[in-house]
Amino acid sequence: MPETPLFPVTVVGSWPRSTELVRALRRKEAGEITFDEFNSVADGEVLDCIRAQEEAGVDIISDGEQRRDNFYSFAVDKLTGMQLMKVSELLDYSRDRARMEEVLRALDVPSFAIKSPIVVDRIGKRNGLALDELAFMREHTDRQIKVPLPGPYMLTRSSWFEGLSDQVYPSPEDLAADVVAILREEIIALRDQGCDFVQLDEPILSQVVFGEESTETFMCAALPNRRDPTDELELAVRLMNQTTEGITGIRTGVHICRGNWSRREEVLLTGNYGPMLPYLTQMNIDQLVLECATPRAGEMEVFKEYSNEKEIGFGVVNPRTDEIEPPEQIVARVKELLQYFDPDKIYLNPDCGFGTFAERNVNTHQVATEKMRTITQAAKQLRADYR
Repeated sequence: MPETPLFPVTVVGSWPRSTELVRALRRKEAGEITFDEFNSVADGEVLDCIRAQEEAGVDIISDGEQRRDNFYSFAVDKLTGMQLMKVSELLDYSRDRARMEEVLRALDVPSFAIKSPIVVDRIGKRNGLALDELAFMREHTDRQIKVPLPGPYMLTRSSWFEGLSDQVYPSPEDLAADVVAILREEIIALRDQGCDFVQLDEPILSQVVFGEESTETFMCAALPNRRDPTDELELAVRLMNQTTEGITGIRTGVHICRGNWSRREEVLLTGNYGPMLPYLTQMNIDQLVLECATPRAGEMEVFKEYSNEKEIGFGVVNPRTDEIEPPEQIVARVKELLQYFDPDKIYLNPDCGFGTFAERNVNTHQVATEKMRTITQAAKQLRADYR
């Protein structure tokens, strides 16, 4: 394994998917081609993604989630008891269809394209959530490897839907027990097979804190049934700690963002991390992977009280714009954070992925590569200043 330098450069997970790959993904879902036939297409796309990251100087790489429909719905292929459903299909089960349609329009969400894994029977594991992805990467890179997984709160809340799931699991907490067991086993297996970093994605925690109380979000159809935000955050902490308890020998992180489905910044969530940090710092994980590149994320001063409590995966470029942020801008932003965290606590990454949903990349392969390259240039400047 290569040595980890100061200010390591990494990705959040997803990379833009090609039209050919999306076409193959849809054919697989429709039963027109086998999983192996799909992988014959996806293998080449993963290799392109790996090479782009390596050429850009990324220290800890991912496979770009090229084999996944999105960061959580891929669980349908890896777990039994789930059914992939479009948001447009879930509208039929919504308690207030008209309101949900209005929310989706306002948020610029393509309900026909975004899918959720809905629990319709007791869940069980097939052959691992990401073990096949890791095995392929280890054959084709000598860089450190990050594997993103849906966090326990995310996977529970996004897949439990009243009227469909409650006949098997009466409450989300009942489902959570099985989710935690599956994720624990997966993280241990990934560690034992050479994974360096597991990132647990919990993006809907921002919706819990910053979203309107009654807003139905496309990523988590169960949130209208949520309790007080404090109860939801405490549940998220409890599930995360149950998932990671006693696991050593692998770096773990939790990824929090403000939304990455649209280039329209005005439809995405706004607010600093102050209300979330008391909960995030209770999580038994090594790193907080945070969106910090846009004004929507608020001021850095909120970290003052939590200096050096965790590593920070610091979002320093916006994955949704064509602008390539200059290295000097990134360096200046990092120096703001250095008031509160030591250099060896700071990792550099984009705010979020470049292709969160298969049919709605937020950027192109070329721009993603250039944004990662500019982060690498900034990291080199910072290493020279703080070595």
